[in-house]
Amino acid sequence: MTRSSRRLTRLLAAATVATTLAACGGGDDGGGGGGGGGGENEASDVGITEDTIKLGAHYPLTGVAAPGYSEIPTGVQAYFDHVNANGGVYDRQIEYVYRDDAYNPTNTSAVVNQLVLEDEVFAVVGGLGTPTHSAVLEFLNSERVPDLFVSSGSRLWGETPEDYPYTFGWQTDYVSEGKILGQYIAENLPDAKVGLFLQDDDLGADGESGLREYIDDQIVEVQSYVPGNTDVGPQIAALQAAGADVVVGFNVPSYTALSQLVSLRLGYQPQWFYSNVGSDPTLVGSLLANFSQGQVTDATLLDGAITTEYFPGTDSPDDPWVQMFQQIWDEQGQEGELTTFRLYGMAQAYTTVQALQAAGQNPTRDDLVAAIEQVGADWEGPLFAPFRYSEDSHMGTSGMRVVQVAGAAVEELTPVLTTDLGDAEIEESDREAATPPENGIPDEEAAD
Repeated sequence: MTRSSRRLTRLLAAATVATTLAACGGGDDGGGGGGGGGGENEASDVGITEDTIKLGAHYPLTGVAAPGYSEIPTGVQAYFDHVNANGGVYDRQIEYVYRDDAYNPTNTSAVVNQLVLEDEVFAVVGGLGTPTHSAVLEFLNSERVPDLFVSSGSRLWGETPEDYPYTFGWQTDYVSEGKILGQYIAENLPDAKVGLFLQDDDLGADGESGLREYIDDQIVEVQSYVPGNTDVGPQIAALQAAGADVVVGFNVPSYTALSQLVSLRLGYQPQWFYSNVGSDPTLVGSLLANFSQGQVTDATLLDGAITTEYFPGTDSPDDPWVQMFQQIWDEQGQEGELTTFRLYGMAQAYTTVQALQAAGQNPTRDDLVAAIEQVGADWEGPLFAPFRYSEDSHMGTSGMRVVQVAGAAVEELTPVLTTDLGDAEIEESDREAATPPENGIPDEEAAD
């Protein structure tokens, strides 16, 4: 299918969804196609039967990126199990299949081929990793499989929907995060010499791009690492030699721990900034203990580091969304405690249910894509800032706040700030926090 014909298909699906939503007021009417509720369920597309919806995902359940990230699908599963226990989506049970790619792009290709061609999933949801998911981006779009809410902040997932019409981001993109951190440094540490510690892929490149919009003239050194190479001594030594008294890391948690241990050995104590993806204190603490063979026993080294957050984590136990997800985890979760990574998965699953509701009772894959484009920007949930979904942008949530690590908790340094790619300004969000639904399941009319 050509790009123009894909675009036409999506526009026709969008028209169908919009007409149905207007006609049925959010799903009260029966019928097939892209909307309605109350009629007969049909096997409307691949992965949809009268009784089930099959979704798939890839995660690093083993390997260097498994700590923390392997917990995400357990959160997704717990939330889907809660939805299923309460009737499912349009009386369909969600079947969730997730497979291990060990954070290896070659494995990701094999795993996603299996999900699409053998498991025949309706959509792939939350596939994790910038280098890994990049390996299947073309395949999923050529197969016209909805590629929803990628677990990565690369701009690839939403900047050019004309190139990748079936792919959507979810979390705040790394360019926007870099802009927000860059502005904070420019305003609060204007004389600092800044070094960058970057993963050698779009995670690092996008973060650097955003940072340079605000602190280009403050950056004195840039060092990167290749995932899998755990010797980062030369990179940290180079940052120290350059005189960087502030270091910003766009890296995964394992490399946060490694950078801290090397800095401890070198006696190097800059002010650390870490991207949200690499800064969970609980996980970093366990990695520090593991990598140091018990010489470091907790995340004390991370105290004072500055990072960001775009949804409430376990460091906010009084947040009503955290309390709701805690109750669901207690009832439906597997072994272990609720962690911020599991919360991430539960929040992502909440958005997925909103998308399935909006697509209608008997949706096609194109109906699902069109529904997100038409109404996704209006969805509310646990994330702090609005989504940016439209026909012209498949970017995820638009903002975050800057925080500082203090033990197992964080202290807010800024309000929620929103921005976008390009020359979009950074603004303080005026959005009020949403209230969780009593039963923990999005209201179908609100999803529409």
